[in-house]
Amino acid sequence: MRYFITLSYNGTNYSGWQTQPSAVTVQETIERALGVILRSPTPIPIVGAGRTDAGVHARAMVAHVDLPLELEEAKDLVFRADRFLPKDIALHCIRPVREEAHARFSATARTYRYYLTLRKNPFVEDLMLRLHFPLDFEAMNEAAKRLLDYTDFTSFSKLHTDVKTNDCRITEAYWQRGIEEGTWAFTITADRFLRNMVRAIVGTLLQVGKGRLTVDDFAAIIAAQDRSKAAASAPAHALYLEAVTYPSDLYLG
Repeated sequence: MRYFITLSYNGTNYSGWQTQPSAVTVQETIERALGVILRSPTPIPIVGAGRTDAGVHARAMVAHVDLPLELEEAKDLVFRADRFLPKDIALHCIRPVREEAHARFSATARTYRYYLTLRKNPFVEDLMLRLHFPLDFEAMNEAAKRLLDYTDFTSFSKLHTDVKTNDCRITEAYWQRGIEEGTWAFTITADRFLRNMVRAIVGTLLQVGKGRLTVDDFAAIIAAQDRSKAAASAPAHALYLEAVTYPSDLYLG
């Protein structure tokens, strides 16, 4: 039976989600844990909803896995694997899905958040971007709204990727003040994201916040469809995959 597993991880110690040669990744770590518990001679393959880069975190990544287990046995497997995994990876739940359900291709939307703080805070220093200058968040929000007017985001894509199109449909993009004083979060939701896209958008929005780019400049960068026109990408350690959305009829229970 095919299952969707919802999980979270702190990506600090990993070279991203996807298995790579000679690198420790989240996917590989989970596959090995499942293999050990099921006494499989090889790791149990799982497929994630997307590829997060090195240092990027996830609060709700989804991965599918095919298991010769009934639901109660699968739930017990997840519980046992969660205890076996390192402290920076947590498995939260497992749900049976239709045979054709795919963690990546069946997703209808993904939401990312980028967190920053304008105040020194020893408890979040490694999990947020610490800035030492004020930002014009009103201008940044005006610029962020322009993202909804476009579909081609070549200007914010990593170069030389193997995707067939750079089109994405962004449905929300905004900055919001956090609960703690001096903290802010940028939320963005789209049907798909390009490699490095969110970090490139954030890096360019920060230039708007500094007053180095106008809102119209930001829109012109999108329209240019040229990565060299946008700013450098924001650091990875403050980016989180927050949610992945699927059609409700994929789930069997």
